[in-house]
Amino acid sequence: MSVELLNTDPVSAARRLLGGVIRCRGVSALIVEVEAYGGPLDGPWPDAASHSFRGPGIRNAVMFGPAGRLYTYRSHGIHVCANVSCGPDGTAAAVLLRAAAIQSGAHLAQVRRGPAVRTTALARGPGNLCSALGITMADNGVDVFDPESPVTLWLGEGGPDSAGPRVGVSQAADRPWRLWLTGRPEVSAYRRSPRAPTPGASD
Repeated sequence: MSVELLNTDPVSAARRLLGGVIRCRGVSALIVEVEAYGGPLDGPWPDAASHSFRGPGIRNAVMFGPAGRLYTYRSHGIHVCANVSCGPDGTAAAVLLRAAAIQSGAHLAQVRRGPAVRTTALARGPGNLCSALGITMADNGVDVFDPESPVTLWLGEGGPDSAGPRVGVSQAADRPWRLWLTGRPEVSAYRRSPRAPTPGASD
């Protein structure tokens, strides 16, 4: 089963999600950029930039559950962002879906994002991805490998990928845990957090 391929460390899971297809509410998109996130200090993948670093809570409970569940949250209290949980049940890890290329349902994505947004930018950035696909906070915890789910995912064969530091995190800022399909115009630009240490001074 596809979900078994995500029952692994977050970076390996992120690579397996690249080139996959996500479908939601009339829109289908190719995943072209992802970011891996680990868990608490006492877990196998300690990650101070992760929502789960301080342990389980109501907000991050999905990260501690089985692989293949959608973990949604609001960035800055406004934009919905979506992650796919990975690793064994009880161990926190997830992969943020950062950018995608719309394959079908572009007219719906355009309506959701606005007429002035270019096609390559419809799902560029995690908040825009969720907006284009119609992913909401109500989708938190759904099984993305259940064909009856409002959000479904098929893993692909990946492709030539590149790696670099994650966007906008102030902790563990130098880890090359952002992965993207090389040469895709839908991939977002790298922006380092102004609160992050000087490059090379972080893990």
